[in-house]
Amino acid sequence: MKRIIFSILIMFPLLFSECRADQPAGAAVVPEQGKGVAQLTNDEFKKVIFDYETEKEWKFSGKKPVIIDFYADWCAPCRQLSPLIEEIAREYEGRIDVYKVDTEKEKALAQNLGITGLPTILFIPVEGSPQVAMGALPKESLEQAISEVLKITK
Repeated sequence: MKRIIFSILIMFPLLFSECRADQPAGAAVVPEQGKGVAQLTNDEFKKVIFDYETEKEWKFSGKKPVIIDFYADWCAPCRQLSPLIEEIAREYEGRIDVYKVDTEKEKALAQNLGITGLPTILFIPVEGSPQVAMGALPKESLEQAISEVLKITK
């Protein structure tokens, strides 16, 4: 009985942890993409969000607020967050754009944006500066950021 309680106490903090972006890749399966969530490459980011190579100051290119989930296949908190991101994409469909960036495939983008921990979520309002959140956030925190940063109500 003590072992079970001890195991639960050890595992609980891992639910709210984050992964370091410099950890080696494992053999995890890519999270299944939900409706409204699209993969984003470095080139697409520069076209759709912000061309960091030509612009000196932040200038959002989109017409709707955006959430970008930076993840890696080997990151357990990323896999925990993925269904919530997909759920958010469905619930706010048409009002916000939701993207995912695989930091193992898009290393240049992650490096240029200074992504060092995973998961990292970038909230980009139509006007104003983007805001960053790190770690496997609960749905209530995601919705609060959507309301406060993106100015979108449920």
